[in-house]
Amino acid sequence: MRLRIFVEGLVQGVGFRAYTKRIADSYGLNGWVRNLPDGRVEILVEGDDELIGYFIKDILKGPPAARVDKAEIIKEYSDEPVYGFDIKYI
Repeated sequence: MRLRIFVEGLVQGVGFRAYTKRIADSYGLNGWVRNLPDGRVEILVEGDDELIGYFIKDILKGPPAARVDKAEIIKEYSDEPVYGFDIKYI
């Protein structure tokens, strides 16, 4: 499964990207996370359906200093796999 997730709330400047990477790495998921100029965080995640379900539950909790107000989850299809999980910088 491959999902693109847009997370809104207090999610920048609070360690959200590092938290997301740590969670993704713990589940062996692939993809990346980055801050967007509009204050949201964008995540691309790829891996086992069940593990992605656990990942989403953890992401919606966020790190202690964060507040997640909303998450838009979009299922994607791609023939190009992603390897590892990175923090991207714009």
